[in-house]
Amino acid sequence: MAIELNKIQVPTNNSGVINVNKSDLTLGEIVSGIIPWIFYIAGFALLLMLVFGGFQLLTSAGDKNAVEAAKKRITNSIVGFVIIFASYWIVQLVGKILGINIFSQLFKF
Repeated sequence: MAIELNKIQVPTNNSGVINVNKSDLTLGEIVSGIIPWIFYIAGFALLLMLVFGGFQLLTSAGDKNAVEAAKKRITNSIVGFVIIFASYWIVQLVGKILGINIFSQLFKF
């Protein structure tokens, strides 16, 4: 089964989708369509890393190295979540301060 490139569409905030084959497609349209999906993927990755770290902690059987590795994995996943969460709010704050309305509409579907 071949992928038809003329049917690829990127979701956007305003019109629903962008046809990637149109001649006046801008990088901004592509990025604004992809950014919300990056947050969904990051949230899913956080969930997987927390579950895997918890499983690793449960199955460590008292091994100090395994316990430390599991704690490190859980800590790193939480730090990554905080960084992603903070980046969202920093973008929103900068948008409000500078009066750029596109940032407030960027993460809405």
